[in-house]
Amino acid sequence: MTSLATAMVEAELRAPAPPHAVAFARTLVSTFEHPVAVLFYGSVLRTGDLEGVMDFYVLTARARRGWRGVMGRKLWPDVSYHEAEHEGRTLRAKVASMTLTQFALAARGREIDTTIWTRFVQPSALVWSSGPEVEPVVIAAVAEAAHSAARFAAALGPREGPAEAYWAALFQQTYKAEFRVERGGREQSILAFDAARYDRLLVACWREQGLLDILTPGSVQPNLTEEARARFATAWRVRRRLGKSLNMARLVKAAFTFEGAARYAAWKIERHTGLAVPLTPWRERHPVLAAPGVLWRLWRMQRAQRARKAEA
Repeated sequence: MTSLATAMVEAELRAPAPPHAVAFARTLVSTFEHPVAVLFYGSVLRTGDLEGVMDFYVLTARARRGWRGVMGRKLWPDVSYHEAEHEGRTLRAKVASMTLTQFALAARGREIDTTIWTRFVQPSALVWSSGPEVEPVVIAAVAEAAHSAARFAAALGPREGPAEAYWAALFQQTYKAEFRVERGGREQSILAFDAARYDRLLVACWREQGLLDILTPGSVQPNLTEEARARFATAWRVRRRLGKSLNMARLVKAAFTFEGAARYAAWKIERHTGLAVPLTPWRERHPVLAAPGVLWRLWRMQRAQRARKAEA
C-alpha cells in the first residue's frame, strides 16, 4: 500500500510539466552519459519566470568515464550550464548530475550531505525518464527526501507550533550547514508558494514515522523524547560542522569542472550590471584563469560608465 507522503510526491512528480522544461530535458539527455531520469525543480518551477535560470538534476545509471567520473564519485554532483532555443527564445539552465544510486542514498539523510533532501522536499517534476522501470525508484528516493527533511524539521523546529515554523527552521539551518549565503526570509518565499502543501506533507511524514503527537488547528507537536531530541541535535551538529567543508570542497571542484562556467558568468554579469563581457574561446576553455582579467575589464567598464554619467 502506497503511503500518503509517497502518494503526494508521486502526484507532483507525474503532474504535467511545463512544455519548456520538457523540451529542455530532451536536449539535456543527449549530452549526458547513460541518463535515466531528469528532475526539474527550483524557483522557475515555482514561478514560471523564464528570465531566470532553470534548475535540473540529471540522474544517470553510472558515473561518467575519465577523471571527471572519479571526482564525481567522491564529490557529487557535477554541475554544468546549458542554453537551448525554445519557441523563439533562449532558455538557460544550471544542471547538476549524479548517479541514481548516489541520489537515492543521499535522500535517506544518513550522510553528512543535506543538499539532496533539502531541495527535493520542495516540489519537483519528473520531466523525462528512460523507461517505466526507473520511475518508481526516483519516486521512492524523492519520498525518502521528504521523510528525511521532516525528521530533522521535528528536531530543529519549536516544541510546538505551526507546521510552517518547522520548515522555516529546517531551511534556515540547512542554509548555514551548506555554506550558502541567502537573503533573509528566503525560506518564507519557498513556503509561501504553497503553504498548505508543506503542512500536509509534514503531517503525512510524521504520522508514518510515529512522530505526530498533537495535531490541532494551526499547530502541531512532534513526539520526540529528550533522548531522541539530543540524538538529533548531535547528528545536526556533525552535519553543520562538516557540511561547510564538504560544500567548500565542492566549490573548489566546480571551479575546475563546471562546464559552461564562462557562459554562465557572462550572462550573470550582463544581467546584473548591463555590461556585456565578450566570451572568447580562451575564456570559454579557462574560466578560472580568465576571471581576474574579466573582473579587471568589468571594473574599467563600470568606471568609464560612471564617468560618462558624471559628464552628462
